[in-house]
Amino acid sequence: MTSLPHDRYCDEIAHQIGLLRAVVTSGADLSATVPTCPDWSLEQLVRHTGGALRWVELTVRTRAEEEIPEEQVPGIAGPEGEGDAAALDAWLAQTGEMIVGTLREAGPDAKVWGWAGVLNAGFWARRVTHEITIHRADATLAAGLPYEVAPDIAADAIDEWLEIVEWAQRTLPDDPARELCRPGRSIHLHATDSTPELNAEWSIDLDHDVIAWRRGHEKATVALRGPLTAVLLAFYRRLPLDSPELEVLGERELLEFWLERATFG
Repeated sequence: MTSLPHDRYCDEIAHQIGLLRAVVTSGADLSATVPTCPDWSLEQLVRHTGGALRWVELTVRTRAEEEIPEEQVPGIAGPEGEGDAAALDAWLAQTGEMIVGTLREAGPDAKVWGWAGVLNAGFWARRVTHEITIHRADATLAAGLPYEVAPDIAADAIDEWLEIVEWAQRTLPDDPARELCRPGRSIHLHATDSTPELNAEWSIDLDHDVIAWRRGHEKATVALRGPLTAVLLAFYRRLPLDSPELEVLGERELLEFWLERATFG
């Protein structure tokens, strides 16, 4: 599946970081538990996200040929002390400038280590975009703020996850994704607010050891319908399937089975 242009990802990373900074400075309780990541407080979530971006930045900037240990990444843990929204915001701002600048300078084809078999900076631009898009959803939910995401980014986030599930099934023998095979079963995702140009519908065939998926409208064992943002959040297990904006048609148990085992994100 074709991904978005490299510059589009770079622009979106900058945009998402700005939105995450707005959550940090909104007056939200930084010690509050994140409902969708209950092992973390809001501050811990923000530090995790910013730290991941710094790790990627160093990986791309140095054209790393293997995984860089986290302890080698300057500033990965964030500012000293806790509960200081201004310091956290300043750290995020610097992080954003670093990662976006490095990715723009590298371009999509720069050779660099990657964990999903795609060894270029373009992989990291896409991965960072969706990492921060989903964790920004975690942050906004924790802060009780509204969440929106551009349709092309939301659709590409679903594409990327499906591609990662394929990769995991092919290459990671112990990954839970290997258990997703269900002969004769399939899943359909249907964004009810999509346009013909975006074609935000997906058919996922679970018939074999590796999923087969494609964009488009097809009959399936179970269908998940709703606005694209809601479908994205449900597919990433950030929104319950019984949320009022969603509709599940067919074998709900199959969809729940998928969500339990396709655990990336």
